[in-house]
Amino acid sequence: MLCFTENTVASLHRIFYPFFMTLNPEWTHDFSMDSFSQIEKHLPIPTFSNEEKVKVGNGYWASPIGLAAGLDKNATAIDFFSKLSFGAVEVGTVTLRPQSGNTYPRLMRIISKRSLRNRMGFNNQGSHLIFKNIIKANRYHKLLGVNIGKNKDSTEEEAFVEYQMLYQKFATIADYLVINISSPNTPGLRLLQSKKTLQNLLMSLDEVRIKTPKDLFIKISPDLSSKDLEEIIEVAIEKKITGIIATNTTIMPEYGTGGISGGLLKALAKSIQKRCLEIAHGHLEVIGVGGVDSFDDLWEFWSEGGRVMQIYSSFIYQGPKILININEQIKKLKIKYQLNNTEELISFARSTPGASFK
Repeated sequence: MLCFTENTVASLHRIFYPFFMTLNPEWTHDFSMDSFSQIEKHLPIPTFSNEEKVKVGNGYWASPIGLAAGLDKNATAIDFFSKLSFGAVEVGTVTLRPQSGNTYPRLMRIISKRSLRNRMGFNNQGSHLIFKNIIKANRYHKLLGVNIGKNKDSTEEEAFVEYQMLYQKFATIADYLVINISSPNTPGLRLLQSKKTLQNLLMSLDEVRIKTPKDLFIKISPDLSSKDLEEIIEVAIEKKITGIIATNTTIMPEYGTGGISGGLLKALAKSIQKRCLEIAHGHLEVIGVGGVDSFDDLWEFWSEGGRVMQIYSSFIYQGPKILININEQIKKLKIKYQLNNTEELISFARSTPGASFK
């Protein structure tokens, strides 16, 4: 029987990358997701120690880099991603009812900028089938997040009911949930980020949250005004939300319709993450995502007060090599600074501005 390692998968990515970059992006994505279930069978069961864990909310990530939502929309490759050195795996966005998403083409590469443009529109199999997929997954002791969103044709009032039903359903099997109110590809979705609407949305979840308490995050847009950002964090603290995921994709009309992720998003995402950390001031977890493509980004996020980040586009462009590089750097720094675990390294980065990680 074949025996793969994370390094093997990284080598396969390097070999096939030039060829796949010539093919239709969405076809390549679907083919990859189908292949992952086959590759997973040949990967060893992952092991990780308490020294590597990072506390996030009420749970522990196996490492400080997680998989962002959007890659495994239908929760069909949880075991594959869990066998890689991701700290946590987030699936979705899941809507209550299945929906096909927007018209083709809806996923485009901007290779020169290591970025993606997507106008997918929450295409997914719906909550019923995705729930079944999660039940079947092993997960290998990795935390699983479920990212939830409203159906395209739902009104604001209907959306509140959908989020409530989705929370109620997935809180029974997920380690944390994420309210997606920030994708630019679903009409009216970003309007749910306004202060009063967000208050009403979170209020509608009070009963189900009391019944089945789970860590709950809000995924926000990078295109928010400073005032809107302050109000969202104010509401999140008031409603005792676990944290903020900053950020979703950004709108750049010069590249076409849809949301931009990857390198083009990095500077904007960083500025929003930094501001979130300043405003939240330790009262909320802040998970950073958007253009993260090296250990440099993680170190900078730590020094500003953050703890964990997620990747998506950089995994498309770099494959598992990005995880290998980041984890090797973490190990080297723990030895260099004679630290016992990753938590101590995060504290060191925060308390020692300008410390070298080269």
